[in-house]
Amino acid sequence: MIANRFLFLISALSGLALVTLSAIEPAPQTPKKPVSNEYHGTTVEDPYQWLEQDSDPQVKAWSDAQNQRARQYLDKLPDRAAIEKQLTEWYAKTSPSYFSLVSRPGILFAMKFQPPKQQSLLVTLASADDLKSERVMLDPNVLDAKGTTAIDWYAPSLDGKHVAVSLSKGGSEDGTLHFYETAGKALPDTIAHVQYPTAGGSAAWNADGAGVYYTRFPWKGERPEADLNFYQQIYFHKLGTPDTEDIYCIGKDFPRIAEIVLEASRDGRYILATVANGDGGDFAHYLLGPHGAWKQISQFSDQIKAARLGRDNALYLLSRAGAPRGNILRLPLETPELSKAVEIVPTGEPVIEQIVPTADALYVGDLLGGPSQIRRFGLDGKGETIIPTPKISAVQEMLALEDGSLLFRDVSYTEPAAWFQSVKEKTEPVKTALRSTSPVSFADIEVTREFATSKDGTRIPVNIIFRKGMKRDGQNPTLLYGYGGYGISMSPNFDFTRRLWFDRGGLYVVANIRGGGEFGEGWHKAGNLTKKQNVFDDFAAAGEYLIKEKYTRPEKLAIQGGSNGGLLMGAMITQHPDLMRAVVSQVGIYDMLRVELAPNGAFNVTEFGTVKNPEQFKALYAYSPYHHVVDATKYPSILMMTGANDGRVAPYHSRKMVARLDEANKSKNPTLLRTSSSAGHGIGTALSERIKQLADIYAFLFAQLGMNKMTKSE
Repeated sequence: MIANRFLFLISALSGLALVTLSAIEPAPQTPKKPVSNEYHGTTVEDPYQWLEQDSDPQVKAWSDAQNQRARQYLDKLPDRAAIEKQLTEWYAKTSPSYFSLVSRPGILFAMKFQPPKQQSLLVTLASADDLKSERVMLDPNVLDAKGTTAIDWYAPSLDGKHVAVSLSKGGSEDGTLHFYETAGKALPDTIAHVQYPTAGGSAAWNADGAGVYYTRFPWKGERPEADLNFYQQIYFHKLGTPDTEDIYCIGKDFPRIAEIVLEASRDGRYILATVANGDGGDFAHYLLGPHGAWKQISQFSDQIKAARLGRDNALYLLSRAGAPRGNILRLPLETPELSKAVEIVPTGEPVIEQIVPTADALYVGDLLGGPSQIRRFGLDGKGETIIPTPKISAVQEMLALEDGSLLFRDVSYTEPAAWFQSVKEKTEPVKTALRSTSPVSFADIEVTREFATSKDGTRIPVNIIFRKGMKRDGQNPTLLYGYGGYGISMSPNFDFTRRLWFDRGGLYVVANIRGGGEFGEGWHKAGNLTKKQNVFDDFAAAGEYLIKEKYTRPEKLAIQGGSNGGLLMGAMITQHPDLMRAVVSQVGIYDMLRVELAPNGAFNVTEFGTVKNPEQFKALYAYSPYHHVVDATKYPSILMMTGANDGRVAPYHSRKMVARLDEANKSKNPTLLRTSSSAGHGIGTALSERIKQLADIYAFLFAQLGMNKMTKSE
């Protein structure tokens, strides 16, 4: 990378950013309105509970004042405007990226992200190597010139002639199901409230394409107002009929926090419903067969984590019962009882994450502590073959094509995503035309994987991405990222905007902490419910390791996380305020005693626990960031970001946390609250707003870590 491409980002006065740090308006006055809440004999005072009321004019005025204060600070940072300009130019030069592929006979469906369009669009292709055949099936940017309408998900009919598409607005993820002919014509049928951030949504077509099985939340009048974003159930809609005539199928006996995903067999004879019990990682499975009755295949306690319908009249199951890293079972559909399932792939060192059956093979996506691998077996589990994938990379999607070959999407820290095709007769996959290119080079970027030791002795993988020639002298600006929850693994990913970071001498680090799924269900369970403190200890250990090994020092260390990772940021702020210089926390959770009162918070009970349980309350209260802000403490510089339309994490978490920090902070470091009025949790956010958010983050971190000068690129 040639350094002069970024010369305009260099501040003319190297000390300007330091001057700007002190130029911040006082925080708005936040009245205290103490409320007492009783939990198992413990009284907890909450002075800012009034900030939970989104519609209260006083809350709106306070939030607006905080947002204006953040804008006043961020907009005056010396590089803020130049960074946004550079990012906009890069995104305009970025090649399209393809994801969420679905195969049907003679046609390939794909979501396509094509900057500078604000939202991804739905396209069709003849094959992954025939870009000339590409046709836009649905472009939400045409439907909504403001760029605030997004495709939540889509489901093509089995013959590929029709598509059901969930559309939502403003990042709300509150989706309405629309129907289209693949040729482009919109059908008049629509169904409201099929998708919501609490439980998502899904659809699967019947055999002849006459209608769909779909998920739906209650409509007004069907349940009390407080339950309208719960109790997801399955209905059947016949094309050309009113939605009021849709037939209820199953779900009345599912948990209040059920999350349903539907899949149809390739011949349409079977419909599989995977039902999650909230977000904790337990699933039940139900099968609709040719006889017209739904049959339960597994219960939550059976530890069947995934199920896929094969093309050989069998169901393939990923089990973690007695096998935390997973084994694979095969269940004949003529005897759909779990006791009849036979193990075909035993458990081993890899963590089995994905299973994709084809007509004559079973492809297995494994996790190796973060990076991925793919194995191919016969349908009997024999004849294991390793499919080569790029080093230290992640297989994000796997798709069986009609000819039995496999398409998979692979990405690394230094290479953008590309789709590869693995033909059954060959082990060496071939990169297809569905590949992304970066507007900037990462040829000078290296990756090393090391291990920190957590408080209890557990070894924590730390992935360090840096530019060649980096010196371990303790002076490197370092951004440490983490998540640690829901069994979600922090696998390699590519983000060309990190070029800004690397060209100012920055290191980017990802910690594979507990709570994720990098090493199987045991790794997840060691960081959820009453063991959540392990997550925070692991992340702190990663930061301490980087300092001990002279990669950086506290004054040059920043940390970042979002959602559940925002909770991690809150815990780091309150438990280790001296460890880092700056914190970026996005759409975070901070009040662990009231999180379950919000609609999506109830879905998180299986991951975090509930205040109704004495032991779990004790654990939640012990780390809840909002309740552990200590008066007269010197806190690091903090940028908190939230979306006004967030249906996953209520924006009031950020409001309450900032109010408490404003009250307690003894340092002169800024605590900023940035609220986006046109966004939610991040899904469906328009590209222009995403660029503005990134520009704010980079400008904030550059100023805080003193990254005022470019370093010479190799």
